[in-house]
Amino acid sequence: MCHVIVTCRSMLWTLLSIVVAFGELIAFMSTDWLVGFPRVPEAKPEVHVSQEPYRPTLGLYGRCIKVTGHRRGIICGPYAMHFGEIASGFWQATAIFLAAGILLLCAVAFISVFTMCFQSIMKKSIFNVCGLLQGIAGLFLILGLMLYPAGWGSDKVQSYCGPDASPYKLGQCSLGWAFYTAIGGTALTFICAVFSAQAEIATSSDKVQEEIEEGKSLICLL
Repeated sequence: MCHVIVTCRSMLWTLLSIVVAFGELIAFMSTDWLVGFPRVPEAKPEVHVSQEPYRPTLGLYGRCIKVTGHRRGIICGPYAMHFGEIASGFWQATAIFLAAGILLLCAVAFISVFTMCFQSIMKKSIFNVCGLLQGIAGLFLILGLMLYPAGWGSDKVQSYCGPDASPYKLGQCSLGWAFYTAIGGTALTFICAVFSAQAEIATSSDKVQEEIEEGKSLICLL
């Protein structure tokens, strides 16, 4: 018989796990990792109008630039058509580590939805297993974020940040919201990993066992 067990701590862990996974995924796909120095928009040959400077953005594999005369004004898309065209080897390593971490976080987010009905897998607590996976994902994310600034000396970054850009030195660029989101998501990943133990305690408490023995199939506890 399936017992649906819902507690405040288990629901909070589930929601945080989903938010972290989506947050890291959105940051990874964003072009707002670096904000370049002000420049005049690129213009089509037939367009001859003065334009105010703007600041382009650069992501791990994508970028946003402004083109005068273009219907949408801002053009966003990948600058790297395949993995080998990513700006530097450090950014390629960053992409691998972040992708591995995000894959684990998405798997945990998917599993967490079913923890209301299933609290164990192969006689192991599903919360403890998920907490372990989140801890591993957090380590992958940290490695990726540590390697990311090492790629700031690449030709691609210098075209956005100026010739003064070098490893761990931004030059004329500033960090975009995606980088800070990735850092915040990494911190929350470790919080989720620790909090999974509290979710396990809440769903296996004596009060829950008493409700099960009374024959209840839906158990909701604060």
